[in-house]
Amino acid sequence: MPGECYGDASAFILPPLPTMSPAPDVPQVLLPLGGLVGREVDLDAFLQSLMDRIAATMQADRGTLWLLDPARRELFSRAAHLPEVSQIRVKLGQGVAGTVAQLGQPINVPDPRGEHRFFADIDRMTGYRTNSLLAVPLRDVDGALYGVLQVLNRRGGERFTAEDTERLDAIAAQVSTALQSTSLYQELQRAKDQPQAPVGYFFNRIIGESPQLQAIYRLVRKAAPTDATVLLRGESGSGKELFARAVHVNGPRRDKPFIKVDCAALPATLIENELFGHEKGAFTGADHRMPGKFEAADNGTVFIDEIGELPLPVQGKLLRVLQDREFERVGGTQAIKVDVRIVAATHRDLARMVAEGRFREDLYYRIKVVEVVLPPLRERGAEDIERLARHFVATAARRHRLPTPRLSAPALERLKHYRWPGNVRELENCIESAVVLCEGEILEEHLPLPDMDRLAPAASPTPPRATAPEALLQPLAEVERLHILRVLDAVKGNRTAAAKVLEIGRNTLARKLKEYGLGDEA
Repeated sequence: MPGECYGDASAFILPPLPTMSPAPDVPQVLLPLGGLVGREVDLDAFLQSLMDRIAATMQADRGTLWLLDPARRELFSRAAHLPEVSQIRVKLGQGVAGTVAQLGQPINVPDPRGEHRFFADIDRMTGYRTNSLLAVPLRDVDGALYGVLQVLNRRGGERFTAEDTERLDAIAAQVSTALQSTSLYQELQRAKDQPQAPVGYFFNRIIGESPQLQAIYRLVRKAAPTDATVLLRGESGSGKELFARAVHVNGPRRDKPFIKVDCAALPATLIENELFGHEKGAFTGADHRMPGKFEAADNGTVFIDEIGELPLPVQGKLLRVLQDREFERVGGTQAIKVDVRIVAATHRDLARMVAEGRFREDLYYRIKVVEVVLPPLRERGAEDIERLARHFVATAARRHRLPTPRLSAPALERLKHYRWPGNVRELENCIESAVVLCEGEILEEHLPLPDMDRLAPAASPTPPRATAPEALLQPLAEVERLHILRVLDAVKGNRTAAAKVLEIGRNTLARKLKEYGLGDEA
């Protein structure tokens, strides 16, 4: 998703709490996971570790972090000691946590027996026996309530005291400071502005919770902490760069550079120089030594986007980097040692390119140590499309300083039924255009989508291929061609504007048009 921002990977240490008088000694609840803003692949582990620390600090048996879902006017357990169930939801005003969210005041229940605010159904659901309970509100920097922090059963059979309430309230302030630096909080804010939409799922600023994405999240969690080379495969616009950054910021090199090289945006004659640099006098105009991307990324990560466009001679030099961690600058003879992690991405079928002799087989097996295949947007399901669309509506409105428009039901249905050959990138551009052109509500006519796609089947996690019309079963290259031509038509043939919308280089666009037989007349 273009435009998403990542924080640095410095240690995330909360500022000391202000002195309270009279008040109990309030310990600093340290948040040990570095770079929380950018490293949200670790968010689940971070939240669970946080609840462990809070329970230990409060001498409680269990703890729960509740967050507010404005769409349903409910609290849902986001991190909790709940081995019996995956999640619990309560209505505002229901149970102690729901009452805290409704009233905005702490509640201490020394004994739940006979307490009308206690929701006994949760104990019956989990088989757990609650003997004492303390809950306090979570508020953001503006004082708005967006969650509840709760602890159960003070150890030793004791009850929570007034000092415990002050202590948990102070801890809640620390927790809130941390959470407001995450996209989880940003999504809660988006849902508050658009209460008709359900709260979505953020993973390293990637929105979606389809089964395909959940499987990829698990794979990235395993691969990121290692130095393994990762190959990301997927159609253009499916989010390969976001996942590449997720691998980097959650790995051992997170404090070092993340350098991107887009092979599709560079002429073949310049790619070698871009990657490896050149010596003085290597070619006409080389009046000084120039380091390449590999040197700039030493101890960090090099993201080679569209590696399938890499010329065969350069593939050999890249293979040497992977095998021996060394290379020579263009025009040089001295071997330069480098320590980098390589993450590569492509929308091409590299195995087929190997069979056709257009990609080195030895390099192919070197880069696919961990292979991650990203699903196209049309296969992620209608719910992910809605989550993304509503997110982009809010984002575009903020970017252009416009009131957030309402997304009409017909427009939403149109978005869900479209095939999205340009994937998430196309959806974002479509929504941005609609936000700019609409007047308070996005109608179907505001969506710059072709009428020819209206007969396409609705998006679903697993599209029914057997019953799809033959006209829709097109090769990927043909889908790409049609999308490029649609974009060119929308920008009235302006190639510079089209390349910007497609997020490819103008030379790459010209090459593709030449492949389509359009030459300089397009």
